[in-house]
This record gives sequence, C-alpha cells and structure tokens, in this order.
Amino acid sequence: MTTVKTAASASNQRYFRAPVFAVAPMIDWSDTHCRYFHRQISRNALLYTEMVVADAIIHGPRDRLLSFNGEEHPVALQLGGSDPAKLAEAVRIAEPYGYDEINLNVGCPSDRVQSGTFGACLMLTPETVADCIAAMKKVANVPVTVKCRIGVDEQDPEAALPTLMTRVIDAGADAIWIHARKAWLKGLSPKENREIPLLDYDIVYRMKQRFPEVFIGINGGIRTLDEAEAHLAHVNGVMLGRAAYQNAAVLADVDHRFYGAPAAEPDWNELRDRMMAYAISHIANGGRLQHIARHMVGLFTGLPGARRYRQILSTDAAKPNAGPEVIAAAFAAVDFAGTTEAVSA
Repeated sequence: MTTVKTAASASNQRYFRAPVFAVAPMIDWSDTHCRYFHRQISRNALLYTEMVVADAIIHGPRDRLLSFNGEEHPVALQLGGSDPAKLAEAVRIAEPYGYDEINLNVGCPSDRVQSGTFGACLMLTPETVADCIAAMKKVANVPVTVKCRIGVDEQDPEAALPTLMTRVIDAGADAIWIHARKAWLKGLSPKENREIPLLDYDIVYRMKQRFPEVFIGINGGIRTLDEAEAHLAHVNGVMLGRAAYQNAAVLADVDHRFYGAPAAEPDWNELRDRMMAYAISHIANGGRLQHIARHMVGLFTGLPGARRYRQILSTDAAKPNAGPEVIAAAFAAVDFAGTTEAVSA
C-alpha cells in the first residue's frame, strides 16, 4: 500500500491541528447571516461559505459575494470552477477579504453545476482538479483544500477516490474533505444525492490509513456530536451540514467536546441579545429581518415551545418593517428547561 506525503505549509500545520469540527458549505443556506448566527453558538467550529463560482467573483459584485463579518472567523471560502487561471484569479481577488481557507468544490451534483463543468463531475477528470489546486496554491496565502465525493456514477470508489487524492496531494492540497457517498449525475436530483446513495464511511477511514500524513475530514449523514466523536477516532475532521442547520443548538457543545472549552450551560438570553443587535445593524443598512431569521428557525427543535418559536420567526419576521422584537418574542415562547440534554448528543 502506497503512502503519499504532502508538503504541508506552516499555515496548514497551525490551522489544521486535529480535530476540526466544521459546518458544511450549503448552497442558499450558509450565507454570512447564517455563519454569524452559528458563530454565536460555537466560537471554534470551522464555518464554510456557500459555493461561489469563480466567474461570478471575477465579473460580478465582489463585495456582495465575498464580504463577511469579522466575527465569523475561522471561515473558509468554497469556490466552484474548473479553469485553473480563473480559479487563481478568484483566489487573488478574495485574498484581501481575509478568509482562513480556500476550498474547491468537487462534490456538488446539481445540473447547474454540471453545466459549468465543475462540482462532482470533476471526479471524472482528476488531472483537471490537480491543475486547479496547483494554480490556486501558487497565489494563496492560506490553506487550499478540496471537498469531494467518493466517486460518481459507475466509477469504482476504490479506484476513483485514491486516484483523485493522489493527484491533488501531489498538487499541494492541504486537506481533503470527503462526502462519504457517490454522486449520481444522471437520474437523481441534488436532494436525492444527499440521501439515496449509500454512505460508505469505511472507505474514508481507509483513505486516512493510506494517506496518514494528510488531513482528511469526513462528511455525509452525520447527525449528532456523538456520531462526530466516533468518526474522529478514524479521521482528522468531521463536518455536519443539514443537522447543524436544521437544529443549530447541536453546536452549543462543540467547543467543550472538541476544543477543550469548559462545560457550560448555553446562555440563550445572550444569544437572543446578540442576534437582536445584529438584526438592528442589518436593518439599518437596508436589510430585512427575514434575511437573518430564516436561519434561526430550527434552533430549538425538540424543546417545549419550539413550534411557536418557529411560527413567529417564519411568519412575523417576513412582514414588512419587522424588527428585532420578533426575535425577542420567538425566544420568549421557548421553555429552556432541559436544553443541555437536548443539545449534548
């Protein structure tokens, strides 16, 4: 069995000290308001942007696409693209914004992404992915990473995944995040691609054994912190997506369980006050409360009063001129007794 070593940069050695707990890039979900909200619950979780296409950064509204609140750190920018020169230019443009990591999307299965010849379909051309990583590394001042699937369509993951990994490691990739499912580019919708292909965590574990010097993180179907902790016995990092978004309270114990912070009861009143202050600022700058509140709806899933909490944020926050008092009313509907037990699993 071949072992491949990567010439990790000094920043990689500092930044990717295991374990790493991350919240996944999610199109239409993990925007700056979502990340700010998640950061108020966990100070250490690595947060990812939704995928931003390199062409959009080069030709589109850069500030709108790349600006973020300084409190979001550590935050990683996920790029989409397949042209090494364009990706390198996007990295140059993004550099002044101060992201902590640049990630290349090699896992999204949507038709829109396939039509641009990037995302999961790049699993079929590992040499292109390697060229992209090499070009990005030449201009990046932070770690450059890859997020991929274990294979696509009729590929044999036992051959396709290590081939891709070897190529991108040789090109200088600092870390590889693996969604432990195939992507079916024909016949399954993006939603179905998150649920139907069988999970294969064991192949990710085997890749860590095969490439022991490489930071490898795992993603896909992970629902609880207990499951996350079990995966960390085999890999360097664990990434939650929908589970963290749909029930953000799961993040409340991340700092204690994975980063050595003292155990403490979540201060939901402080969270309420922080999000109200954030909403005031956003609204004063021309935004709407709904831009923020939509990410908070799933916070108290399973607690008494959660249904009313969701109703308030879903309906009242969408009204014209809705203000931060809507957040206060939603929090007032929740019975916080037993919150620790609800979020610790």
